[in-house]
Amino acid sequence: MRFEEAYSGNVFIKSHPNLEESQVVIYGMPMDWTVSFRPGSRFGPAKIREVSLGLEEYSPYMDRELEEVKFYDAGDIPLPFGNPQKSIDMIENYVDNILEAGKFPLGLGGEHLVSWPIFKALHKKYDDFAIIHIDAHADLRVEYEGEPLSHSTPIRKACELIGPENVYSFGIRSGMKEEFQYAKESGMYMAKFDVAEPLKEVLPELSGRNVYVTIDIDVLDPAHAPGTGTAEAGGISSKELLEAIMLIAKSEVNVIGADLVEVAPIYDHSEQTPIAASKFIREMLLGWVK
Repeated sequence: MRFEEAYSGNVFIKSHPNLEESQVVIYGMPMDWTVSFRPGSRFGPAKIREVSLGLEEYSPYMDRELEEVKFYDAGDIPLPFGNPQKSIDMIENYVDNILEAGKFPLGLGGEHLVSWPIFKALHKKYDDFAIIHIDAHADLRVEYEGEPLSHSTPIRKACELIGPENVYSFGIRSGMKEEFQYAKESGMYMAKFDVAEPLKEVLPELSGRNVYVTIDIDVLDPAHAPGTGTAEAGGISSKELLEAIMLIAKSEVNVIGADLVEVAPIYDHSEQTPIAASKFIREMLLGWVK
């Protein structure tokens, strides 16, 4: 499947009508087939687009307007309900096509397993890249209740694919003891609880490198983002995540793509979670796409 064939419904505010002229492809991955607690993140991409219409087009954080970045919202990939392996294969093929066209992939999840096929696609294009992972959960399990395809496994898979020394996790406050032990012994970087301050220390180390950024909305405290499948108390604020996005934007890293996952709007009738997510997407577009 080529990426322009994805179903298009609502689009993110100021989406450019012409794919060929666009620098960025926004695409949705409506999958929650492997979640371990509450389903519903498959509805995240559509809701993020819907509430984006309430955004200002100007960002005072980046001092840029959305019209300055040409991005094409291709809609959601039509993933087969309940079939993780086929869904993963479709996402990988889809991102292959985005990268082949020289576009910046910006994905909307969906559960966090959707990042795994993106990592695989990037690995085929780039000889060397690092991952910045911002999340409440370590996601370093080998399997969950005997199932290796789980939203609790993508970062462990990433470590095995590109080497743990190229994986940097921030905001982590939940996981099995064995996951934290693996992080300590493997050589990967893990910052527990906080995001912005450890990012300030790490970004100079990543200067000049290709970096992919994956953000799980549950890194936010449930007070700021109740609409997620596996909420964890003790998280950061929306302001702190915006600071982290700005730090990456102002650094010397070369962001080669990004995703934002695990928005489950059914658990947030106030819509504050997708509203926050849409603002983060705006800042990612304006700060990370040069």
